[in-house]
Amino acid sequence: MKLIIVESPTKARTISQFLGKNFTVLSSYGHVRDLPKKELGIDIENNFKPKYVIPLNAKRQVMTLKEQAKKSDTVVLATDEDREGEAIAWHIANILKLKNEQCERIVFHEITKKAIEEALKNPRKINLDLVDAQQARRILDRLVGYKLSPFLWKKVAKGLSAGRVQSVAVRIIVDREREIEAFKPQEYWHIYCIFEKEKIQFIGDLARFQDKKIGRLDIKNEMEAQKINKELAGQKFQISKLEQKEILKYPYPPFTTSTLQQAASVNLHFSAKQTMRMAQQLYEGVQIDKEQTGLITYMRTDSLNLADEFLDKSQKFISNSFGNNYSVAVPRRFKTKSKGAQEAHEAIRPTDPERTPESIKNYLAPQQYRLYNLIWKRAVASQMTEAIFDSTKAEIKSDNEYFFVSKGEVMKFDGFLKVYSQKEIKDKILPPLNEKDEINMINIKTDQKSTEPPARYSEAALIKILEEKGIGRPSTYAPTISTIQDRNYVLKNEQKKLQPTEMGTIVNDLLVEHFSNIVDFDFTAKMEKNLDEIAEGKKEWPPMIKEFYEPFAENLKKKNQEINKKDITEEESDEICEKCEKKMVIKLGRYGKFLACSNYPECKNTKPLDEAEKTDEICEKCGSPMKVKHGRFGAFLGCSKYPECKNIKSFAKMIGVKCPKCGEGEVVEKMSRKRRLFFGCNRWPKCDFASWKKPETPDNKNSANT
Repeated sequence: MKLIIVESPTKARTISQFLGKNFTVLSSYGHVRDLPKKELGIDIENNFKPKYVIPLNAKRQVMTLKEQAKKSDTVVLATDEDREGEAIAWHIANILKLKNEQCERIVFHEITKKAIEEALKNPRKINLDLVDAQQARRILDRLVGYKLSPFLWKKVAKGLSAGRVQSVAVRIIVDREREIEAFKPQEYWHIYCIFEKEKIQFIGDLARFQDKKIGRLDIKNEMEAQKINKELAGQKFQISKLEQKEILKYPYPPFTTSTLQQAASVNLHFSAKQTMRMAQQLYEGVQIDKEQTGLITYMRTDSLNLADEFLDKSQKFISNSFGNNYSVAVPRRFKTKSKGAQEAHEAIRPTDPERTPESIKNYLAPQQYRLYNLIWKRAVASQMTEAIFDSTKAEIKSDNEYFFVSKGEVMKFDGFLKVYSQKEIKDKILPPLNEKDEINMINIKTDQKSTEPPARYSEAALIKILEEKGIGRPSTYAPTISTIQDRNYVLKNEQKKLQPTEMGTIVNDLLVEHFSNIVDFDFTAKMEKNLDEIAEGKKEWPPMIKEFYEPFAENLKKKNQEINKKDITEEESDEICEKCEKKMVIKLGRYGKFLACSNYPECKNTKPLDEAEKTDEICEKCGSPMKVKHGRFGAFLGCSKYPECKNIKSFAKMIGVKCPKCGEGEVVEKMSRKRRLFFGCNRWPKCDFASWKKPETPDNKNSANT
């Protein structure tokens, strides 16, 4: 009898249907051991030896595993093939006290009958190098979080946290916000002409004057634009140069964790967390025709490899479905460019290319279908032929030697675009042209433009830059982005872009000034490289931890003595305490700034900080103007006669749209408990309309219809 242990019950159900009566498949329900929650759990004096405990919620399942292991001849550890999966297998082996001859470790990239049977034929031992790399990461993150978080509680506000990767992610977002704030727009003018030949109109952009190239920002004001406009009036134009060639467009590689999260964000509007949850479900198995079926390969990977079997099946499927001219003669292989790529996984792909999204749509939840459709199309398209375009570039010259450029592109053969295209492909038609052809100029256009500040990061853009800088690994992107939002360091605005909160900015500035290496990009990337070398057996983990910890601990001790909380969290104000007549100060709490009496602790008076003038709203109790005030749960209206009148009511910013549900109320901006913006009816609780998406204004609807 063999006992197979995996992490999740869904994975267990999928695997169990492939095996006979001699196998029992059980789930560990995730981690069975971890560092304790209420203490550091690391013996700093004894080579950073970790203290592992069985979490309370895992104890019952551990007992079940122990009982079943006693009845089994062999225990097969079938956790995921990455560092975390290897560590879970090691922890299970330790808890069950398995001897080498009793324990086997198997790995697979997909949960299919063939993959499981092949893995069982080729068991191996637990890779202790991978285990050490995961232990080192866990210990490193615990030391940073457990030591630095209390420092933030003491010097800023309770409930804050710091993390080795999360703090760097916050810094990237704060740095971008400061770039936006410091940005000064620059005016420039764009000049183009509308030309016509054989009744076909096309556009040419001004590119140069005589031998001088005209760059995007070179025409700085209206006077310069009008001067060129006048000089072009009445000129004759002809084709001075013509380039015509055939160009090939190649398919994208199959998805890695990072590129899947980015594409799902852009195309499906999924968060990174949502993408990984859906991918996990597709990997572990979905019930199709009464069978639990794994639909994709393992979703935490930075590899671009594809299995030979998939390549062969893809070629046959493509030839049969679309024709031989769509299938490549030799399988296309890709090489990863990500820094520090690890784990010899495959790219994310469907387990069977013949299982098309449409053929299983009825078995999938809508979000599962959309993600599977994206993964299937990308992987299959990667093995299809190139798309072919006829490209034309025409240079158009005026008599006084102003040169315009016009480009056209016509698709001759769609190739991989038949399956995977991120946007609609439209031909850019030019009329038949020859060098020295005379053409008509219909109109001259001059558009005033202004340079734009750098854009705030979306989740997809943040994941991309984290990967480029070598910060974090495939398994860390989604939890990192989720954590910085949960901690109220970053919020997602109406445009789904990441913005730092006031608290996020303050914590970031404190860490940058006093713990610069924690939020240093190169330092963090170097730590990831060290972890990779531990996983490869090139480096021992205790010396690496020691090299980091000793200067970190010394600096922490020094900063605890040097930094005064008041310097960070208090500002003077002109407000007088109505209870003791002492001056009040502006203090910073976990949920923002508020007023507190400077006579604390003798006087414990606090009140929200007024950050706006009186409004047009009148207090219905005393007739005084109401003020916008700010408290723990956001903005509200409070009577300006406080404390004589303590009337308050909700404050909501209207967006000029009637409630689409009740038709009586107005749609207003609201804030969720997790500090995420949403839209609701101001007649709540009489009307419960709520939406994450901003309802369309009448203007938007009109413009959309024109």
